[in-house]
Amino acid sequence: MAELGASPAFHRQIAPVNRPTSGVPDAVAAARIELRQLRYFVSLAEELHFGRAAAREHIVQSALSQQVQRLERTLGVLLVRRTTRHIELTPAGARFLLEARQILEHVDRAAGLAQGLTETPPALRVGLLDDGYEAARPVLRALRDRHPDVEVHQVQAGVPEQCRLLADGRLDVGIGRSCGAPAQIASELFRLDPLGVLVPDGHRLARLPVVPVTALADEPVLLPDESRAPELAEFVAEVCRAAGFVPRAHPGTVQNLRAAVDLVAAGACVMCAPASSADLAAPTRWRPLAPAVPRYPWSVLWRAERPSPEVRAFVAIARELSRAEGWRDPRRVELAS
Repeated sequence: MAELGASPAFHRQIAPVNRPTSGVPDAVAAARIELRQLRYFVSLAEELHFGRAAAREHIVQSALSQQVQRLERTLGVLLVRRTTRHIELTPAGARFLLEARQILEHVDRAAGLAQGLTETPPALRVGLLDDGYEAARPVLRALRDRHPDVEVHQVQAGVPEQCRLLADGRLDVGIGRSCGAPAQIASELFRLDPLGVLVPDGHRLARLPVVPVTALADEPVLLPDESRAPELAEFVAEVCRAAGFVPRAHPGTVQNLRAAVDLVAAGACVMCAPASSADLAAPTRWRPLAPAVPRYPWSVLWRAERPSPEVRAFVAIARELSRAEGWRDPRRVELAS
């Protein structure tokens, strides 16, 4: 791992003082950048490990390290911060990564066209969890109907991971609560989803048309996994605290809605869930919470800088359906039958 360290002399070679001061990119430096250096840098940025990145590019580790250092010297900025234990992108490296990916994509597309290959169809990578899929399903359906040429790739990820993937260009759109999203992530609220509780069929609360939030104080509540959906777990905790109690958490966690429904159906616990996922709750019963039904805020998340036409189409459809369906109407209450 000796190559992970960078000598003081190396840092001086790529110090920001060597950067152009006019605000105009150095055309001579840009011309010296090699495509293989971009590919090596992108692999390193995605792997954050010299050994894995070198294996991915089928070269030795020292060669990859040398090429990335040459790229940094050409640009006059430090792209990767090296320590003896790990590596990470600098702010300049994170910005450069977005552009480097686009350059390589354009080169690959140009090569395909020159060789007479079919142009790659437009694609949209959408990040969501189980409940988020149900909330966004009408938007995804409308996108497929209106833009059948767009390939939609769904990525299972909680909001914190969605934000990381959006920031470094590995995701195009996310779905979830936007609180805590970093500044470079844009968001738009499209749905206020009534929050309810899943209870076993035959449970005392299943006989009620609506369930007082205070009734959950006597029940073990299955909370979302903090590592996957901390924003949903915090929302449920906020609802309970507002009612004057701290939820009694069911020990253990699950990774998907189906497993959660199985636990509830077995009588092990109850679980708070948005109305959009109620249709997947069988054989449990979904009941809205009272007296004032809390609503979970679903937002579309995307990278604020230069969104693609596919991202803009997705946001526009979410906005249109939100208005047409009254998803943001605070008076709208969806009750279970």
